[in-house]
Amino acid sequence: MTINNTKKLKRALLILCGISGVIAISLGALGAHTLKEVLSLERLKSFETGSDYHIYHTIGLLILIALTDKLPEKTIKTIAWLWGLGIILFSGSIYLLATREILEIESWVNFLGPITPLGGLCFIGGWATLIYAGFKQQKND
Repeated sequence: MTINNTKKLKRALLILCGISGVIAISLGALGAHTLKEVLSLERLKSFETGSDYHIYHTIGLLILIALTDKLPEKTIKTIAWLWGLGIILFSGSIYLLATREILEIESWVNFLGPITPLGGLCFIGGWATLIYAGFKQQKND
């Protein structure tokens, strides 16, 4: 990876992390302060799970920036895409499912139930890619 490509990748990931972090913390605060008054305990717990996985993987993306000089660009991009999709599919679907009544979207949101596990698979795929990169890195050293 050229120095210019590395800088562009780091910049893009940094911006992505910032946006994702703002959203994760904002939604976490919404859940903790506002939604606890209007959601059932079960739905609130579900919302919190979405928020937790959202911030975990945002932090993971931030750490990924530190690895841009140590891993191939393709590996970094693959992990970033998988985790980004995981945040959208897993956390996003949970946010919508948990708040469907107050958002008045009950009639069309039910299709999201099967989407949530796909987001989980994206998270797992990103971590598995990191494992693979570790084994490959070890052989090359």
